[in-house]
Amino acid sequence: MDTTQLLYGVVLALVVSLAAYRARALNPSGAAAAAVLGAVVFGLGGLAWAVLLLAFFISSSGLSRLFKRRKAGLDEKFSKGSRRDAGQVLANGGIAGVFVLLHLFFPGQAWPWMGFAGALAAANADTWATELGVLSRSLPRLITNGRAVERGTSGAISLAGTASALSGGLLIGLLAGVLWRWASPLTLPPAWSAAAGIAAWVTLSGLAGSLVDSLLGATLQAIYTCPACQKETERHPIHLCGAQTTYLRGLPWLDNDWVNTICTLVGGIAAALGALLFF
Repeated sequence: MDTTQLLYGVVLALVVSLAAYRARALNPSGAAAAAVLGAVVFGLGGLAWAVLLLAFFISSSGLSRLFKRRKAGLDEKFSKGSRRDAGQVLANGGIAGVFVLLHLFFPGQAWPWMGFAGALAAANADTWATELGVLSRSLPRLITNGRAVERGTSGAISLAGTASALSGGLLIGLLAGVLWRWASPLTLPPAWSAAAGIAAWVTLSGLAGSLVDSLLGATLQAIYTCPACQKETERHPIHLCGAQTTYLRGLPWLDNDWVNTICTLVGGIAAALGALLFF
């Protein structure tokens, strides 16, 4: 372990998390969690690993603010606001952090890097799909039966949302393909074909994680209803209108943070398996 790199990583993580807090992208608990996660990624992984994490965080935070007025009416659907808390930070980046730790025990292997990239690609794909998909002019449809539903409904997908998910995963995939040589002494041939393969596999792994997220949202995620607004929502126990929400369907413990964790786990495992099988 490089002590100097670890020290620089901790400092950089503190600076980034503080800047995100002041920009109102994170609340206090989210800033604390981001500082810890950043210290792990920046300090134990290094610059290449940090670039992927920053690409996810900056792009997803930026999209949360983009077209904010057009998306304001959909806040009632989602469990939390645009300022991420500790649960959201760990749900989106915790699995990636685990792959960084695994990299310490398998420094010459490609799969920890691929798993790390796949987890972030899934988080980015899901975020982009949510933030941009709701802007689609056509109503989304449930992934399970194709029924048209309101924008922001859990488990709903659209062509625009799926394209956005693919684009979000592609951003991380391209960075993973370009930066893999600097991530660690990976046992891969120094060829552009390997970089292209990594980019493609990470992108598809991210998309797969995002689709699993939608499937869980339509089937097992805990969904509530507001008796005052007569609308479905992820918010519990209090809706934005101030009324207490009541349980409607799904597993009570499976909230949006757990769904996002599973999403990133699927993306990470899919990408890591790709590395073991093909790279």
